Amino acid sequence: MDLMTIGAFAERTRLSAKALRLYDRLGLVRPARTDPVSGYRFYREDQVDDARLVALLRRLGMPLPVIADVVGKPPGDAAEAIGRYWAEIESATAERRILVSYLQARLTGGAMASYDIQTRTIPERRLVAVTRHVHAHEAGPFFSDAFARLRAAGPGIEGIAGCPFVVYYGQVSDDSDGPVELCRPVAACPADPGLQARSEPSHEEVFIRVAMKDMGWPALAPAAEALEAWIRQRRRGPAGPLRQVLIADQRTAQPDTPVCDLSVPLR
Repeated sequence: MDLMTIGAFAERTRLSAKALRLYDRLGLVRPARTDPVSGYRFYREDQVDDARLVALLRRLGMPLPVIADVVGKPPGDAAEAIGRYWAEIESATAERRILVSYLQARLTGGAMASYDIQTRTIPERRLVAVTRHVHAHEAGPFFSDAFARLRAAGPGIEGIAGCPFVVYYGQVSDDSDGPVELCRPVAACPADPGLQARSEPSHEEVFIRVAMKDMGWPALAPAAEALEAWIRQRRRGPAGPLRQVLIADQRTAQPDTPVCDLSVPLR
């Protein structure tokens, strides 16, 4: 079997020797043989396409651990994984584009987005909840597990007062871990003794209804600040942190389907 030196392989793949050594260290493109004495790396011709694939995925900005997962898959599965990764990038880019427009308008005194801001009264109710410190990348698994536990806690109640909601005690991002609390109104005491349980008094809340296409952070930031401005202008006081009332199933919602109410309870 003919083997190439790292220099020859670098020339064939159009990658630097430094990049190839990094890919070796991360397990992305292992040399076919490494001399135990000199440490020289040698590669096969059939490794050229794999090395070029890694380089192309890096051009997408794909993190190295994700690349390691992609290159270990059969071609069809790898193609699907690349598609899912890029869909996430496009979604994040769309959200950031909204935030950029908002920040530019805020800094220059330009026209701000307008919202239909409403109020309503929520009756006294019993809640079961799960609270956790989570960063952005941990939020999905947390909510999946917490929703399952809360659904099993017992029968719910009807109407908007019975919708589950998330309380944001702090920002959830790559840098900040909340905490967040997922709450579900229920008709009776929970069956799971590990859940938090409390009664919430009747209160008024101000809210903005949000469609599926406008969901997610940081895209919701302008709506959150609009609620804060409404409260200040009317000299009202918040009775608690920002909430996200989940009025519809986001998994099956169309882009224009209302899926949540961004709300703040009022004193």
